[in-house]
Parts: sequence; C-alpha cells; structure tokens
Amino acid sequence: MAEYTHGGDILSARAQCPGEVLDFSANLNLLGMPEEVRRAAEGAVADCIHYPDPYCRSLTAAIAAADGVSPDMVLCGNGAADLIFRLAFALRPRKALVTAPTFSEYRQAAEAAGCTVEHHLLSPENDFTLPESILSRLTPELDILFLCNPNNPTGQPIDGQLLEKILARCREAGIRLVVDECFLDLTDDGMERTLAPRLEKFPNLVLLRAFTKSYAMPGLRLGYCLTAHRGLLEALGSCAQPWSVSTPAQAAGLAALAHPEHPARARALIPGERDLLARGLRELGLRVFPSKVNYLLFQAPGVADLKERLIPRGVLIRSCANYEGLGPDYYRAAVRPRAENERLLQALREVL
Repeated sequence: MAEYTHGGDILSARAQCPGEVLDFSANLNLLGMPEEVRRAAEGAVADCIHYPDPYCRSLTAAIAAADGVSPDMVLCGNGAADLIFRLAFALRPRKALVTAPTFSEYRQAAEAAGCTVEHHLLSPENDFTLPESILSRLTPELDILFLCNPNNPTGQPIDGQLLEKILARCREAGIRLVVDECFLDLTDDGMERTLAPRLEKFPNLVLLRAFTKSYAMPGLRLGYCLTAHRGLLEALGSCAQPWSVSTPAQAAGLAALAHPEHPARARALIPGERDLLARGLRELGLRVFPSKVNYLLFQAPGVADLKERLIPRGVLIRSCANYEGLGPDYYRAAVRPRAENERLLQALREVL
C-alpha cells in the first residue's frame, strides 16, 4: 500500500497515542462543523435506501445561486481531489505546469493521465510568493496550469494584478487554467479574490471549490468545479462513476450553503489566533512564513522528526517533506482555537 502523506490521518496517530489527539494537520475551520450540517447529514441517512441524485440537482442550484453563476456552470464531485483527477483524465494534457511547493494532487493526477509535469519553483527568500517570472512559462506548448489560491502549504495568495496577467496569457496561448479556491473562504479578505466573475470571459478557466475546509466536513467528501466551458463539464461527467456524491453529502452541502456566516465567523477569529501561534513558534526558534489563511508553514532547521516527536504528546502536525521544493524540516500547522494553539506550543517546548 502506498504511503499516506496527507494530513488528517488521525487513526495512525491514535495508534501511537491512545488518548486524545489534537489534529493540527488538517486545515479545517476552527469552529468545526456547524450543528445544522451534522443534523442534515444524519437525517439524510434514512434516504440512503435510494440511490443519490446523480445530477445533484438541488445542490447544484444552491451552489449556482450562492456563487452567482448559471447552474450549467457547476459540477459536483466527491471532493475537490475527485475533480482534479477527472480533469486530468478528461483533458489528457501532454504538458502541465505546477508551482513548487503546492498541493500534490495536481502533479499526481496529471502524471496518472500520462502527462509530463514541470515545476515553477517558489523561493523561501521571497516567502514563497508567486513571482511574475511564471509568465515566461506560459507558452502554447503548455496544455494546463494548476494554481492554488491561496497556496497550500504556504498560505500565500496570488497577487491580483499578476493573476489577471496569467488569465490573459493563458487565454492567448490556449492553456487551460485551473485555480483551486478551496481555502478562499478562510482567507483574510474572504471571497474578494475569487475569479468566479471572470468565468464567462475566460472559458479556459476552471475553478475548484470544496466544503471540506470552510465547513469542517472532510469525511463527507464534497467539492465542485465552476467553468463556462459546458463541453468540459460534459467530459468531466463522463469520467466519473455514477452517484459519486452521496445522499448525506448532498444534504450537508445544502445545509452548509444556508449558513454562509459560518466561514465568516471563522475569518474574524483566524488572524488573532494565527498571530499568537506564529509568535509562539518564532519564540521557539522556528522560521515561520507569512500566511493570510488558517494555517502556517514553518521550518524547524535540522529537525526532520518533529511530527513523530509530537504524536506521543497527543498533537498531530503535517510534515511537508513530500512537497516538491520543501525539505524534511518543513511543517504545516492549522490555526485552531486558543486553548489548542497553546497546547501545541507547550508540546513543542517539551520536544525541542
């Protein structure tokens, strides 16, 4: 079995620490799952004697209304990762470009579809911000560009003016531009950076969204994509198994959309808790990179086993050793409520 390298592997952590484990490895809304979403998912179990709606009709209509797009621009999936792999197999690109570091599924999906993947390296000296030099890589030989905004694991959003230049260059060169906006709802300025209003003008643009992070429901697996390219949506639909979104997931999504204040409440809390956590990490001699979202990338120079040291103390963080462009002493921690953040800092004091 292939090694699991993502965050959220709470079961493996509990095998080493039988008591409570605080999970800082998954970047979820610090307020947790809304009670209304939990009740909706539980209530939908009674309907599981029937197949789920294969077209997610009610959910698609609600997403379109919330995001200000036409319902025929929305496609739901079993999490954003499902849609990333569908994109790779529907498009069969020959050459893809991703930044490094960034979410690993872009590369994995493209390579699984037989695509050659190139990396545009981000520099720690520039806090891993996306530089304008990426524009020189956007030539007609490139088939698809994956961007994460804000980036995971660095927490850095893309400069708005640069993103406009990328949009224009990709359209000119015939490049499919896929922008992952899964963390925008938990970013300091919220959805102000979304490219949804640009979809009609740029049919080569695909946006990825998910309920996972903003509503803390990763176990329900629910994501969606937006694009004005209707033919692409049909191709993506043909690359999916039937009934890929369960009945409880669809019900939970509808309940979540009825409570748009939930991510907004979290956004009001994140900056203060993030600053406290960053300050505590720096006081321990760790190198902390700036972030505008609900997680922090930091480096523990020369310490490659920090994750393993913390698990016996009931704390799980994300090792970033598997990210292209990062070393084994890079880590990521979610911003959690105050008491949990203080417990993380205390555990770090004990092991460093």
